[in-house]
Amino acid sequence: MNSLAGHLDDYLRIRRGLGAKLDRPERDLRDFVADMAARRQDVVTAAAACQWAVTLRPGQSSLAPSRAPRRIEAVRGFAAYLRAIDEAHEVPPADGFGRRASRTTPHIWSVAEIDALMAALKTLCRYGRHITYPALFGLLATTGLRVGEALHLARDEVDLDDGVLTITWGKSRNPRLVPLHPTTTLALRNYDEHRPGNPPAADQTFFTHGDGGPLPYCNTLYAFHHACHAAGLDKPMPRIHDLRHTFAVNTLLDWQRNGQDINAAMPVLSTYMGHINPKGTYWYLTAIPELMSIAADRLAANETRLP
Repeated sequence: MNSLAGHLDDYLRIRRGLGAKLDRPERDLRDFVADMAARRQDVVTAAAACQWAVTLRPGQSSLAPSRAPRRIEAVRGFAAYLRAIDEAHEVPPADGFGRRASRTTPHIWSVAEIDALMAALKTLCRYGRHITYPALFGLLATTGLRVGEALHLARDEVDLDDGVLTITWGKSRNPRLVPLHPTTTLALRNYDEHRPGNPPAADQTFFTHGDGGPLPYCNTLYAFHHACHAAGLDKPMPRIHDLRHTFAVNTLLDWQRNGQDINAAMPVLSTYMGHINPKGTYWYLTAIPELMSIAADRLAANETRLP
């Protein structure tokens, strides 16, 4: 009979084969399985899972509010897998510790705000930042890439002849092609020709620091905050990831205005943005006034045509 540790290896292998990343859930589940082994218990119960979820680590005096719900969420997936093998296992309740905090409401950038951000980035002086960061953040705004995907782009993954990126680093673990708008390709070519430092080798990152090495995330975040502050966009401070939300929402707005079937087109956007399935993309259907207004107008038009 397979042990819990063996079942966990199988579970993680299956989930990752379907595209899940599971870095933090794996750490939680390894800890849970070790706790079960220490109890000499090989059948998952709701009581054991809940007791483990609130156990303090050595040196801790209190739990972060999100920790127990996060740990139970990880165990629930594993327990459901185990229960399909053996009904003796129990799946702990989803809301035993309250629901996890809702996701942060994104800031949807206006065209004027993006223009102000780009203008502020062009005023950054040292290390060629006035060349690097407008190209980087322009790419994020026009493609909806995750910032990590952009920073990990290798030089040979950027095809400036055909205007296509090959994304091999990302949450989904599945490589994908991202076609670029001609103006984005032109901006990247300008950066590539005038980049600070020596041009990178084919397997080195496309976006580089002034010394020619990979552009660090901490430097990128600092430049973003500096530019937002200079442009008066820091009350409250938006996130870099909000550019991705903005790209998705604007795509949906264009589809709504053009009368396209969003449900039918959503898989295309999911693939372009690197989501494992459309469910991840539906988070971007945030109820912003523009999107809801267009949806209401279309509903009213349909009702008018009814007999």
